[in-house]
Amino acid sequence: MMKQIQTFLMLIAVTLTFSLHSTALEAGEIEYQEQASEIIFNSLQSEEKGSFLRKAYKQLLFTPVWMHEKGLSSAAKELFDYIADDETLDRQGKLYRDSLTLRQMAENLYARGGDIYEKVSLEFKITQLYKGYTDYAFFGSINWGAFQARISNLMVNDVSTEWVLHRPGVYPVKILEQAAFGTSLKKMFDALQPTAYHYKALQKALIHYMKIREEGGWEPVYLSKKLTAGKRDRGVYSLRERLRMTGDYVSCGEEEEDRYDHCLQEAVKRFQKRHGLKADGVVGPVTVKVLNVPVQERITTIRLNLDRLKWLNEREGNRHVIVNIPDFKLYFEEDGKLIQTMRVVTGKPNHPTPIFSDTVEYIVLNPYWNIPKSIIQKEMIPKLLRNPNAMAKQGIEIRAGWGKDAPLVNPHSVNWAQYRYSKTVPYRFAQVPGYKNALGKVKFLFPNKFSVYMHDTPSKHLFKRSKRAFSHGCIRLQNPRGLLKTFSTFNENVDYDKAQKTLKGKEKTFLKLNHKVPIDVVYLTAWVDYDGKLQFRDDVYHYDEMQLKSFRKW
Repeated sequence: MMKQIQTFLMLIAVTLTFSLHSTALEAGEIEYQEQASEIIFNSLQSEEKGSFLRKAYKQLLFTPVWMHEKGLSSAAKELFDYIADDETLDRQGKLYRDSLTLRQMAENLYARGGDIYEKVSLEFKITQLYKGYTDYAFFGSINWGAFQARISNLMVNDVSTEWVLHRPGVYPVKILEQAAFGTSLKKMFDALQPTAYHYKALQKALIHYMKIREEGGWEPVYLSKKLTAGKRDRGVYSLRERLRMTGDYVSCGEEEEDRYDHCLQEAVKRFQKRHGLKADGVVGPVTVKVLNVPVQERITTIRLNLDRLKWLNEREGNRHVIVNIPDFKLYFEEDGKLIQTMRVVTGKPNHPTPIFSDTVEYIVLNPYWNIPKSIIQKEMIPKLLRNPNAMAKQGIEIRAGWGKDAPLVNPHSVNWAQYRYSKTVPYRFAQVPGYKNALGKVKFLFPNKFSVYMHDTPSKHLFKRSKRAFSHGCIRLQNPRGLLKTFSTFNENVDYDKAQKTLKGKEKTFLKLNHKVPIDVVYLTAWVDYDGKLQFRDDVYHYDEMQLKSFRKW
């Protein structure tokens, strides 16, 4: 009896819905919708409560979205067209082929006058297709749960990191509901596409590489020797063609057959720069190895990074600081345009810099370095056990607690061995301000649970390296004073000239920013830069490798 009452109430609700937004429907269509709704309602009673079908149609009051009485709805046609037009989809993949199959099935069903039960059955199949496509387009193929479990397992090897996610603001059930009420599915899909981090440009790069694959990909480059300016080698032919395919080689006129000419050298430099290699134009084993990465591997890397972009924090402010770990670079953008960039040093693979978002709120001049407990136990205490005066040589004070007036401790008076593996260390280790301070002379704070920040460093030589994963997790800046100057241009309380005078001394000075700036620490091994160039970098933390272990195929 209860079930009959529920069905009756549901049918009343559906009828009211139709009367409100479908007054133009013919009587036959209204009758079809009512009958289809009852079939949908009854059919879904055996579905699991958490299933997408059950949640979606409950929200829709069990109204059919795709299959009308005499033909496909406009929403169904838009869905099929959108999938057909999506050039990023693998044409041999299940999602694309299912779309073609279901469209043909619908056309055949209407042509032969199929019954309402067949239409409802196909309605469900199209909804599952819709769910699959929205997952692909807006959420991607990375199994984030499996990946988070993998990086958590690194704790076993004393590696602690985190990748903080920002769920895409896409709600497939709500989109479906609006489509059922006549809102264009295409317009909604277009509006929901990510725009930050040059997402659409990376999509175009993916399509270009997919076309290269369809045409057979690129042939391997084989050289008999290292190529330098003016040398001849039969491998020059394949090198030139390889670089032509990815747009690095642009003919300068007459090509000099097997000679490594100036035009080809410039193409190699462009390629090297795009792949994070030393751009010297010399084609040695490392450059050849990168040239010979198969096109399919590059496609997979691009797809992986497109899906990472979907889960990044899209910022609304006009200023934005981005630190890309595999690129070892900081980018400061304003209104989407690059206004400053510099090299950075990031965490070692066994001390990885976490992936997260925050806001730069403070600048500290002449900072103290309050040394974390992990570094005290792993590095400082072993030095003290060998030489109790080791900290003094590094300008590190040891104090009995964290209070402002905590007294200095004589290192000879402490049995340091008892704190080597203890849960707590009751002493504060702080390196005093100065040019030898590990934080250098300037620190940029964005308070976070990881105790990660950006700072100056006395180890300037590390910025000459192409791979710069050397820190304990914090971000060391190549040009901290330049970044300080940039912040001073829009923070009236940050006087750059006055700060320069302060930095000549050792007095710690704390500057609170009036205009804070969002910062995002990201992990991109493929992206399109501000000049529209496709970039690739090495997987420094092996996150590509981990995520590809459970990467969904469509």
